[in-house]
Amino acid sequence: MARAFNFCAGPAVLPLEVLQEAQAELVDYQGAGMSIMEMSHRGKQYDAVHREAVANIRELLNLTDDYAVLFLQGGASLQFAMAPMNFLPAGATADYINSGHWASAAVKQARLLGNVNIAADCEKDIPTRVPELSELHFTPGAAYVHITSNETISGAQWKVFPKTQAPLICDMSSDILSRPIDVQNFAMLYAGAQKNLGPSGVTLVVLRKDLAEKAAKTIPAMLRYQTHIENDSLYNTPPCFSVYILALTMRWLKRFGLENMFRRNREKAALLYAAIDGSGFYRGTAKKECRSDMNVTFRLPTVELEERFCAEASKAGMSQLKGHRVVGGVRASIYNAFPVEGVQALVAFMREFEKRNG
Repeated sequence: MARAFNFCAGPAVLPLEVLQEAQAELVDYQGAGMSIMEMSHRGKQYDAVHREAVANIRELLNLTDDYAVLFLQGGASLQFAMAPMNFLPAGATADYINSGHWASAAVKQARLLGNVNIAADCEKDIPTRVPELSELHFTPGAAYVHITSNETISGAQWKVFPKTQAPLICDMSSDILSRPIDVQNFAMLYAGAQKNLGPSGVTLVVLRKDLAEKAAKTIPAMLRYQTHIENDSLYNTPPCFSVYILALTMRWLKRFGLENMFRRNREKAALLYAAIDGSGFYRGTAKKECRSDMNVTFRLPTVELEERFCAEASKAGMSQLKGHRVVGGVRASIYNAFPVEGVQALVAFMREFEKRNG
């Protein structure tokens, strides 16, 4: 079977060697006579997987002991509500930077729970972008500042994060561990796993323990971060298989090296952006200084050509290039596990398609 070049924004491509290792262990996990999907989350086999997953995240992010690593459920969408539940007390204000669709979704949930100040808003700007640091207007004494590091739909990414007096919380779903960051600048990171970390079904939360301790005790147990810290993410049955694949994916990333991955990600993106910029046929949708290394978004002269482009690319083994339904166009998601050869194949197809249709 020939594997397609999968440009899907999520659930996204996984490393082939991770899939092959999981395949080999699927029916009989390390001689146990059963699959890891069938094992108790309290048993020694899953306990070892769980601990490795936590250790791998801690190593890759260079975490100090004052940060907790949690594996939760509900995706980033649940974190849109869970963060303000825990950290936005009555009478306080949280600052949100609205950089696009997903940041806006977080704002809507926070407003159901408390006071929100929009510190900057470029959601509707064309070409798409993230705000400049000079545009940010924070609330004195804000409970926290919320930011979305990479807008998957618009293809705009923060290259330099703002420094804030209030605790900085970041939705890093679509570019976490695609580049080195200084976690000490953040009070909390969260990410749905299905882009750079593993499969859907598990959500990574990294947060300062002292922040979690301040949350009100009246929050329901499942929605309180402190509950999950105290129970090592085992308060309820975790998504065991998703955590297992995450552990294998992080093992793969450790072997490759985060700095090497960052370098390769930039090279992949640069190759694709060069093809866009070198053409009068394709048009990038994000400002050049904000262009994402993970989600390359572009348009063709007409919607009809975009539909034909995606259909013909799919027949040529390049799938899931259609832009998000909210904005249309074309989107190539090239996360950590996406191979360089796939970008090269897409660039070659783009040139050939332009010759026939330009």
